[in-house]
Amino acid sequence: MAQLLLMEPFRAVFYTPYYVALDRGLFAAHGADIRIETAGTPDAAAGRLLDGSADLAWSGPMRPMLERSRNDASPLRSFGAAIMRDPFLLMGMGARPGFAMAELASMRVAIPSEVPTPWWCLQQDLRDAGVDPAAMPGIRFMPMGDGAKALLAGEVDTVLLFEPFASALEEQGAALWYAAASRGPTAYSALYAITPRIAEKEAAFRGAVAALGEALEWIAASTPEAIAELLAPRFADTQPAHLLAAVRRYKSLGLWEGTTRLPEAALDRLAVSMIGAGAMSHHPGYAACIDSRFD
Repeated sequence: MAQLLLMEPFRAVFYTPYYVALDRGLFAAHGADIRIETAGTPDAAAGRLLDGSADLAWSGPMRPMLERSRNDASPLRSFGAAIMRDPFLLMGMGARPGFAMAELASMRVAIPSEVPTPWWCLQQDLRDAGVDPAAMPGIRFMPMGDGAKALLAGEVDTVLLFEPFASALEEQGAALWYAAASRGPTAYSALYAITPRIAEKEAAFRGAVAALGEALEWIAASTPEAIAELLAPRFADTQPAHLLAAVRRYKSLGLWEGTTRLPEAALDRLAVSMIGAGAMSHHPGYAACIDSRFD
């Protein structure tokens, strides 16, 4: 059995397909002996791939795309899609039926400072609604935990964050105003590695992708309660009720639906968002960023 060191960028409920594949023994069943380490940040995970000290990681396909836009010799490639919808949620105090994206133009909005992708994507949603994000005076960057506190303290009008922060806020009177998953396909998380390692360990990587596909099938067939029970040991600091609510929400939003083939439309939407936000100058193209041999 091939041994692989897999880098987890950070712990998050929306990464459930990977945890299912690990904890149900699916990677091992497909010939991949996975050892997982938490990198702490997506940048750190990418660094471990590039210096050869790790075999593969999971993260946003934005990483290979960003690197390829800067250097067409970059060896990073994504494969094995897991999350093709945006897991971030806009929360505000009290229900806001009929919420429209254009309303954010005059609001104080807390944006997560930990990672760039949610803000890149929300900016495109704003542009699609006719709002210039650069002209919004109320944008404030802060860690998600601080954003949640700022919302409760009335220091911001809305906060963008992921689960289980959202479910914890609901318990204190907040409500969901907008689920970014509702915009449709957006390439959010997949496996990735450098091309020499993909070639060297192709059989093991093929097994890892097959395991991820089985994990997605198991999630589709399972109840939120069963999924939350499996996840619980990895989220010991999360209240069980919040974890269950988080799983229910993400399952209802279709966050974990689909196959391990990364849809071109999902990558294109991410590329448009990144270009609009000034993160990259051009879309390097699907074939330059995605290794489709495992589809």
